[in-house]
Amino acid sequence: MHSQISQITLQCNEGSEVMFYLVLAYMGFLAIISFTVAFFARKLPDTFNEAKLITFSMLLFCTLSYGSFDPVLSDKIKFPFFYRMFPSENAQYVGIVQLLKHFGWTWVGLLTSDDESGETFLQTLRPRLLQNNICLAFTQLMPILLEYEPSKSKANIFFSLWLNEVNVILVHGDFLSMNHLRLILLEYDFDDEPPMQRVWIITAKWDFTAVVAWDGFPTQSLNGTLSFEMHTNVVPGFEEYLENLDPVVFPLILDFWLNSFLRKLRFNNSAGDEIFFDENGEMTTGYDIINTIAFANESFQRVQVGKIDQQAPVGQEFTINRSTIVWNPKFKQVEPTSTCVKSCQPGSSKLTLEGREACCYSCSQCPEGRISVQIDADQCQKCPEDQYPNEKQDHCIPRSIDFLSYGELLGAALASLALLSSLATVMVMRLFVLHWDTPIVKANNRSITCTLLASLLLGFLCSFLFIGQPGELTCLLRQTVFGITFSISVSCVLAKTITVVLVFMATKPGNSIMKQAGKRLATSVIILPSLIQTGICTIWIATSPPFPELDMHSQISQITVQCNEGSEVMFYLVLAYMGFLAILSFTVAFFARKLPDTFNEAKLITFSMLLFCTVWVSFVPTYLSTKGKYMVAVEIFSIQVSSAGLLGCIFFPKCYIILVKPQLNTREQLVRKKNELT
Repeated sequence: MHSQISQITLQCNEGSEVMFYLVLAYMGFLAIISFTVAFFARKLPDTFNEAKLITFSMLLFCTLSYGSFDPVLSDKIKFPFFYRMFPSENAQYVGIVQLLKHFGWTWVGLLTSDDESGETFLQTLRPRLLQNNICLAFTQLMPILLEYEPSKSKANIFFSLWLNEVNVILVHGDFLSMNHLRLILLEYDFDDEPPMQRVWIITAKWDFTAVVAWDGFPTQSLNGTLSFEMHTNVVPGFEEYLENLDPVVFPLILDFWLNSFLRKLRFNNSAGDEIFFDENGEMTTGYDIINTIAFANESFQRVQVGKIDQQAPVGQEFTINRSTIVWNPKFKQVEPTSTCVKSCQPGSSKLTLEGREACCYSCSQCPEGRISVQIDADQCQKCPEDQYPNEKQDHCIPRSIDFLSYGELLGAALASLALLSSLATVMVMRLFVLHWDTPIVKANNRSITCTLLASLLLGFLCSFLFIGQPGELTCLLRQTVFGITFSISVSCVLAKTITVVLVFMATKPGNSIMKQAGKRLATSVIILPSLIQTGICTIWIATSPPFPELDMHSQISQITVQCNEGSEVMFYLVLAYMGFLAILSFTVAFFARKLPDTFNEAKLITFSMLLFCTVWVSFVPTYLSTKGKYMVAVEIFSIQVSSAGLLGCIFFPKCYIILVKPQLNTREQLVRKKNELT
């Protein structure tokens, strides 16, 4: 009454299965003898015998098998007329692996019969388990015994079951070997020993519930068992058909005449199942997965909870409804686990331990920049380029676009500083224009002064090319404009220094150098170095121009939009040439620093160029040690500090005299100083 939920099945209990299979074996023996005799008599005259018909009938009788799993019989060359009325065992292997994977059971025990069938089962199943990272905690052979008796194998089974705390045990065997296990479990159920409460998975070769009540059923141990059975379905009216079947044998045996009827057999039964033999002569109906619920009175209920359908689309062969499974009371209806170790959580991966089973692994935290999103990940994976790992390294987060923008504090501060410096430069220029004819403005070549102020203004303004999202035009202009502008500034400083020296030399009697060189020399000193730097920048743009790019690797959480300099050689050549001009200006100014203050700015130029050189010498290592937008910030800061150094050291003292001490900005003061010098 417990085989199915919706029906009460009327069936015959075989009593002793040993006697049942003995009857079948004897019947098979008689059938083979009959077939052999009829086969040799098949060529006698048809008029006198039915040997041919008997041969065909016994051939049909002997070639339809219900319970044979032997894979050798699937060889259609050796056994062309053998048809198995049982699904291929390969489907059962697939079902076992899928069932274990479905519940995450990777550490299981195996009990199998100690015969050729058990050996074949183990040899076939073990590679499939290993391919799916499922390990056998132990493998124990069960002897084939007609009667239960104390033996070494009994002790071994006890030892395997109790020593290995494994929740899931796979069992395979025939009636004799499985009955031996049943009796062992029964002893534990009814003696003082605790029952062997596990998740038992039993193959279709043995219907472990086909025992009579007085034989005993280990309800405590086998409660909640999952087993495989040949797929069955209720055929409406089949029982009535059997009751009303006419026992008269019709001469239809000729319909089965070398095997084409069975080979081409294909139909849908009344239950809606398609019935046919595959190319190996095996039924394709598949297996049902049955959950057995045992009760204290040794009765039980069997519920179909899943199936293996060989005809289903790929990936849908295995189905199971885990919510309908009733587990052994030991697990308190919590889904059992069966693993060798605690699972590795997301953010880590499995680490195989030397000398241990693959299932008995350790866990290793994912390395920086990698994640794992599933439990027991074999290895950590990289995030896509536009994403990065979160703190726990168990999923990826979209990366933000990063560049030095006006909206952030650093960008706004640098932009404000550049703007204030530019305004200061404009104010100095206006002050000099308003006092254009005063001695202090005229003293050191007004055209050079205006050129220097203009180049400093452009230097401050070129900082804005470095702020904001880089584009093709800004990348092309930022370094070249900076290089040319600063070369002009340093050339102007060098020209002013040379002018100071020439002016002092011209004050000496009989020296006409200033008159001969004059403005022409100063102009040449500005134009020639600037043209050289312009030529370097032109070659740079023509051969390998800068361009915008996305830097995916400098920062983990951001994608940096930056300018690729194209040719780093040309970039550092621009810096090197500018440094050469600065060192040359500093050297000339240093040697001219002791000239009289009235006629020269050598001291101020010396300090300004010392500051300039210090800034750009420290710029290179700082620039190389930073990444992303901070590289840009370092360059902007260096531009503004060096430009401010030139503006402050050279022009602010003059502005102080013009605004605060105008009495010093007179021709009389200039003449008095000349007389003192002479």
